[in-house]
Amino acid sequence: MLLALAGVALSGAESGTVTLKAIPGAMHWTSTATSFAVHGDDALEIAAPRQTDWFNSPFDGGGKDNSPRLLFDADADFVLTAKVTVDFHAPWDAGVLVIQADPKHWAKLCFENSSDNKPTIVSVVTRDASDDANAFQVDGNSVYLQVARVGAGLVFYASADGRAWKIIRVFTIADPSRKLQAGFSSQSPNGEGHRTVFSNIRYRPQRPVDWWRGE
Repeated sequence: MLLALAGVALSGAESGTVTLKAIPGAMHWTSTATSFAVHGDDALEIAAPRQTDWFNSPFDGGGKDNSPRLLFDADADFVLTAKVTVDFHAPWDAGVLVIQADPKHWAKLCFENSSDNKPTIVSVVTRDASDDANAFQVDGNSVYLQVARVGAGLVFYASADGRAWKIIRVFTIADPSRKLQAGFSSQSPNGEGHRTVFSNIRYRPQRPVDWWRGE
């Protein structure tokens, strides 16, 4: 069951910026959500439309770029954390933390329904073409995800409790002088749409004290 939250729902047709106390500055949309809502100071909900994804095929160069993404300008070093709860329906439905340098250089950390309907931690790193790597399966429909920037390096993490972190991937998409955007997304590449709730959102404008441990 998806996390129940009290908040103000907004239609996906509404444009403009979104503010959340946990995030510095305004967030803006790339593509349109079916619906979204802000819940209190540190939670939001994004409903993905049907057949929505963000992926550049390494096989034929084709791709899709229509998943709703809510992005903000990140600091030179930062840590972004959220509990991600997904109303899974179809294979590849996912709640996602994203990072973008430009349309050809971006990455996403997904809590995704696998092809055999097993919730799984998945990472995608795109430098023109996208790669795709599965990490491990998760019991239930909630998990904590974390993204950190340390100079030129980026680190993806996952956790069952938001305290003990497992590194999913260490990588780069841009040199340290490049500004990055970070944020939240919900996707339904093969389905009719679903909802993701991002709660316990935290943002720190600094690198982790110990990036290996995610702290």
